Amino acid sequence: MDNIKTYIEENKERFLEELFGLIRIPSISSIADHKPDMYKAAEYWKQLMLNAGVDKAEIFETEGNPVIYGEKIIDTKLPTVMVYGHMDVMPVDPIDLWDTNPFEPIIKDGKIWARGADDDKGQSFMHAKAFEYMVKNNCLPCNVKFMIEGEEEVGSPNLPKFCEDHKEMLKADVILVSDTGMIAPDIPSITTGLRGLMYWEVEVTGPNRDLHSGLFGGAVANPINVLAKMITQMVDEDGHITIPGFYDDVIEVTTEERVMMAEAPFDVEEYKKAIDVKELAGEKGYTPSEHTGIRPSFDICGIWGGYIGEGAKTVLPSQAFAKISTRLVPNQNWEKISVLFKDHFEAIAPDCVKVKVTPLHGGQGYVCPIDVPAYIAAEKAYTEVYGKRPVPVRSGGSIPIISSFEEILGIKSVLMGFGLESDAIHSPNENYPLEQFFNGINTIPLFYKHYADLLKK
Repeated sequence: MDNIKTYIEENKERFLEELFGLIRIPSISSIADHKPDMYKAAEYWKQLMLNAGVDKAEIFETEGNPVIYGEKIIDTKLPTVMVYGHMDVMPVDPIDLWDTNPFEPIIKDGKIWARGADDDKGQSFMHAKAFEYMVKNNCLPCNVKFMIEGEEEVGSPNLPKFCEDHKEMLKADVILVSDTGMIAPDIPSITTGLRGLMYWEVEVTGPNRDLHSGLFGGAVANPINVLAKMITQMVDEDGHITIPGFYDDVIEVTTEERVMMAEAPFDVEEYKKAIDVKELAGEKGYTPSEHTGIRPSFDICGIWGGYIGEGAKTVLPSQAFAKISTRLVPNQNWEKISVLFKDHFEAIAPDCVKVKVTPLHGGQGYVCPIDVPAYIAAEKAYTEVYGKRPVPVRSGGSIPIISSFEEILGIKSVLMGFGLESDAIHSPNENYPLEQFFNGINTIPLFYKHYADLLKK
């Protein structure tokens, strides 16, 4: 492991060009027209794995997008690490807010700018290059399996069945994931918890056609007005979600744990400055870090209806729509929450409109203990590279499939993320610092070393 830095320095231009080739494929899983791009990305990943040194790599079909699997088994008596990542990315809209072409990566200000630079092409690519180094330098201490999917950004709807169908092939001792972040470039952290997720689309219909707002306005309900009013009823003035039964399964975090969490550095003023807001909002009685780490949330992700073109059109629209999501804490069941929201939202609808709620996708939250060998190995690896012991944090984000891995495969996941808040994942101008990219390649082999050593004891 001693010459990893030299290997990175000698190959960094090749690493970047290979990554850029992957990023240039617009593999947007939520847009049907990009289905061919999912297969291009799958073929690209298959070749990456083979070039890096796996014994075999294969593309598996699912009812949705493909899954790429690769493996190198050096000794069945040794522990097996399975690397999970995803090749799909979020849509790039609004495109006019991008400073560069989102699928033509460039390096500027020490960062890679492109969709997928961080989430998750850049971060998963680090594992391929770390694995390549270990194979070529004959220092791979574990068996390794790769599973790269193409539907994470739409909730991984077909991966649970893939895991059920291939349990034997996917046997491993731990799943290693880099799809999360760190507190800051000089403050390493390991994500120990993820929130769950539920996502719906709602449709509110009033009259059977668009109407003249002068002839009908005031006598006929406007679906957009009704939808807006219904949405405002979902969260009260204290930031408390009003859906009956929503908090029934929420486990309150102990005072002792909240004190430990508060030790993680957090500057409220810098946080506000970074996103250019005067004040923050959230559930009364909790800190901003707790709002995203240990409490559920409710958000409107998109809303539309009526005329939105240039100029004016005096129309009372027939329909209004919204995309709605909620982040859930561990122990909240996403399927139960899905029903609770649907029943409540339809119940509060006035008789002047019809409401349709369509669940889109969801997933459970996840908690990783900090006393297992894989976590300790990750902790040691970060400490060697960053010179500081990483802070355990609970993330506000969701990776729905992680809880499914534990349920179906019986395997815990360790979330070794290297992204930063400033990377703007899911947003225009996504980026990934070169320093974090190369530090990740440097850190990952150390995880393997320490993990193998710990399991020998």
